[in-house]
Amino acid sequence: MISKYFNPYTDFGFKKLFGEEGSKDLLIDFLNQLLPPHHQIKALSFKNPENLAETIDERKAIFDIYCESPTGEKFIVEMQKAKMHFFKDRSLFYSTSPIRQQAQKGVWNFELLPVYFIAILDFKYDEKEEERKFRRDVCLKDQDGDVFYDKLHFKFLQMPLFNKQEHELETHFDKWVYFLKHLEDFDHIPAILNEPIFQKGFEIAEMSHLDSDQYDAYLKSRISYNEEKAVLDTAFDDGKKEGIEEGKIEGKIEAILETAKAMLIKGFDVDTIAEIIKWQPAEIKALK
Repeated sequence: MISKYFNPYTDFGFKKLFGEEGSKDLLIDFLNQLLPPHHQIKALSFKNPENLAETIDERKAIFDIYCESPTGEKFIVEMQKAKMHFFKDRSLFYSTSPIRQQAQKGVWNFELLPVYFIAILDFKYDEKEEERKFRRDVCLKDQDGDVFYDKLHFKFLQMPLFNKQEHELETHFDKWVYFLKHLEDFDHIPAILNEPIFQKGFEIAEMSHLDSDQYDAYLKSRISYNEEKAVLDTAFDDGKKEGIEEGKIEGKIEAILETAKAMLIKGFDVDTIAEIIKWQPAEIKALK
């Protein structure tokens, strides 16, 4: 069964919600829940994301955002839907890009704009269960725990660790996380999210509002997401692959199967579907 709303963790869904000019108000509202009072966003602009990554796949999921506070202070937010392999290394690597790009030709005093690196993780990285945290705010501190450098901050959200139910949502930030985590599962707008900002989010995410090209792009993005989740579940600290429970694999395969069926119904030819989901044409024909 195809969901009413798209999956926001796919590259397509993530960009549609947060990476387009028409959805800037959603992005500002969401980021302001994570940023400190002195760096609330009044206005923002996107820098060309192609400078941030070497591959097309990476470019889809990373935004370099130039922001201005109500008092006129400039700062940079780099936001991404984090990949699973070596995500800490990736985070550090990509956070250096908006730093390096501030370099000026000629005489320069090396003064930098503040940089916030924000990563949405739709997985749990491999740490001891008792040490896991839904939200982790990180900055450079010395041996006494005092902040050493206040212009580079990392904010990680481990979405699977957010377990609040609708009646437990207390803050606007809670509502945002609940919206993102459960968007694909909703069949209507919950009363607690019946606010203008979320109403717009639901409208953008509604599958029936996508044109045929967007729908096709989403299906491809959804299949890529399913494959990544099924095959590349990783033990992050040591970089070794982690086994996946058989039931989880079957669930991911079922999702790919449903997508393949939907593509058949939409009129995709067998060879195209086989190429996208990396199955044999004979297996696709069997679905008919």
